[in-house]
Amino acid sequence: MVTVGTIVWLSSELMFFAGLFAAYFTVKNVTPALWDQETQLLNVPFAAVNTSILVLSSLTCQFGVFAAERGRPGRTGTLLQFRKWGMREWFVLTYVMGAIFIGGQAFEYAELVHEGVTIPSSAYGSLFYLATGFHGIHVVGGLLAFLLVIGRTFVARRFTHEQAISAIVVSYYWHFVDIVWVALFATIYLIR
Repeated sequence: MVTVGTIVWLSSELMFFAGLFAAYFTVKNVTPALWDQETQLLNVPFAAVNTSILVLSSLTCQFGVFAAERGRPGRTGTLLQFRKWGMREWFVLTYVMGAIFIGGQAFEYAELVHEGVTIPSSAYGSLFYLATGFHGIHVVGGLLAFLLVIGRTFVARRFTHEQAISAIVVSYYWHFVDIVWVALFATIYLIR
């Protein structure tokens, strides 16, 4: 039931982001000169590296799910034996990668504000910060969900099927957030 509810909720989130994409393309078509001027300020190589970190975090998240499905909440070997990692280790790595992504977004925001791209400066600035900001809020929500799932494994006496389902549901959300970012990255940074 939790899985179905999560999929329905993510569908509504998809509609929200579809509205942001529609607004972005509408304003872009109305003011193409503004778009050409403002997109020149974007640091595409930095954003590509930041995007790669977030996309790779989906892989580490999925390894955590595989460990949870095997009933392995924690590692069975040393920290350097990746094949023996449990869900916790993979989810902690995913958390760190997600936090690095958020730090990268904050760094990019600071650079753009320094260049004069702000929310009130133009329609481009408004839509850029609205789309990437709401995505960032979703990433932070995913980071909190990882902490909750990891914390539950320490509190519980044994790893249960319900905890594995929670890990799977959090992975659905994380993969969704990553897919939305790939679409945002392509739209904002690559399509000129």
